[in-house]
Amino acid sequence: MPAQAQTQTQTQEPKTDLDTRYSSPGATATPWAEVVSRLEKAEIFWLSTVRPDGRPHVTPLMTVWADGALHFATGEQERKALNLAANPHVALTTGTNAYGEGCDLVVEGEAVRVTDEERLAGLAAAWEAKYGPDWHFEVRDEAFASGDHGGRALVFGVAPRTAFGFGRGERYTQTRWRFTG
Repeated sequence: MPAQAQTQTQTQEPKTDLDTRYSSPGATATPWAEVVSRLEKAEIFWLSTVRPDGRPHVTPLMTVWADGALHFATGEQERKALNLAANPHVALTTGTNAYGEGCDLVVEGEAVRVTDEERLAGLAAAWEAKYGPDWHFEVRDEAFASGDHGGRALVFGVAPRTAFGFGRGERYTQTRWRFTG
């Protein structure tokens, strides 16, 4: 994976499909704008990567939504960073554990390292705005730097290629959003 790679911003509207097999009668597809709002507000996501030997790896983490992508940070020697060096394809999930309410979301895409320091500064500000001053990062050497959280952290962005939403409550919905390009 090139060190200078940047995530591509997602500005297009996705193709949206409601799977009527798994949705309540009369249900409608969840609009992408509603999904983006949920992605912006969600505090914890689960990142799924693949180890070099093919075994799955899943870990909770915090993200920020910016420039049409979910962004997360990880130490260079953490398992997820090592996995991404071999295979950048990931799934990020968030939602609720309640059966009769909420909306679970799955975002599939490629984790691309963010190295532009101006962009990293904007992401650092977004992290602190969302999670508070305990999550203040400086930007140094194409990464986040923080003595409070383990030193240097690489930042990755995941622009959705495909996303899924599983709405529960009065009406159940299963929506898929597909992006081209």
